[in-house]
Amino acid sequence: MKSKILFPLITIVFLFLLACGNNYTPKPRGYFRIDLPLKDYKQYTSSCPYTFEYPAYTVVVTTNKDEPCWLNIYYPKLDATIHLSYKEVEGNLSLLLEDTRTFVYKHTIKADAIEENLYSNAGKDVHGILYEIKGNAASAIQFYITDSTKHFIRGALYFNALPNKDSLAPVIEFVHQDILHLIETTEWKLN
Repeated sequence: MKSKILFPLITIVFLFLLACGNNYTPKPRGYFRIDLPLKDYKQYTSSCPYTFEYPAYTVVVTTNKDEPCWLNIYYPKLDATIHLSYKEVEGNLSLLLEDTRTFVYKHTIKADAIEENLYSNAGKDVHGILYEIKGNAASAIQFYITDSTKHFIRGALYFNALPNKDSLAPVIEFVHQDILHLIETTEWKLN
């Protein structure tokens, strides 16, 4: 009788000891799935001297009472914001351009690279540069557009999260397309 109970017990202990090997392989860190909305755009119009199309799945908010044409385009599902600031060009274009460059290149400490992409639409008199900041910098995309004589818009994309180029890459690419659409649809109002 003892052997009938003892044999299965020894077998279980033996199998348990064999199962406890040191061949543990750590699993890579996982990230949540990000469901991106379908592309859809609305026309932004206000008393500001410009119009553009912005994503329908965002919220546009005026950010500064003293500067009513400064806007935030907020992505609630992505917890990201495109900060837009507008300035009139009054003989100060070189200063505005240098300020933009300074803001962009402050990210060189964390950036792997900064790519400058020129944009020009002579028909709408909209010209500028889109800066793609690669790596774990605080801002992944910044840009400016201007007509060089009256209007200047500067934009910067920020996420309300620690920068992680791997986990944010699909979202950055998604918002990058929206920023290009915003730039391509910007028009200056005639005064």
